Amino acid sequence: MSDPYYASRYVWDKDRATVWREIVRYLSPYLASAETIVDLGAGYCDFINNVSAEKRIAVDWSSDFMRFAANGVQTLQSAVTDLGKIETSSADVVLASNLLEHLTDDELGQVMTEVRRVLAAGGVFIAMQPNYRYAYKTYFDDPTHKKVFSDEALRQFLVSHGFEIMLVKPKFLPFSMNSRPSFIPLHPLVVRAYLRSPMKPFAGQMLFVTRVIK
Repeated sequence: MSDPYYASRYVWDKDRATVWREIVRYLSPYLASAETIVDLGAGYCDFINNVSAEKRIAVDWSSDFMRFAANGVQTLQSAVTDLGKIETSSADVVLASNLLEHLTDDELGQVMTEVRRVLAAGGVFIAMQPNYRYAYKTYFDDPTHKKVFSDEALRQFLVSHGFEIMLVKPKFLPFSMNSRPSFIPLHPLVVRAYLRSPMKPFAGQMLFVTRVIK
């Protein structure tokens, strides 16, 4: 992508799609019956390209993220604080990966208001992002990080915005694609085993699966 952030911190990596296919497999119990899925801050569209739903919507502020979207994915170039083009109570699942830590308190309030609005009653909100508890040494290597979240802080944040916690994994993935040792191959079976293992070496990202209360 032409944006400097994508050229430096978030460069394209062919292995990312392998990881996301396995993440989607892991999350399949929460995605299987969804008719509409929304990907906030979709980036290279690795999540939304790998899910199956009647309607798939990718949202990102980038001017050229759309070229990474698979056929059938609806793309919305927009700030994640404004989901006005998505109908109220129309989404079954909304995912935000490595997004919330980039927002100010005001922006976080706006995002959560919009997520609540677009989700149908009982809809699922999934958040994946760095866990400061385990990634404090490298958390601010990304200069665009504005908000610190540990797993406990994110739990309280989500509950305070009207979400019921269904699943928490304080350690889910390594902090970044570059933080795993190079000798560990990114084979689907290796990724699958890692996601399901109780042992999570090098993990610095957490996973929350929640349900909106309306």
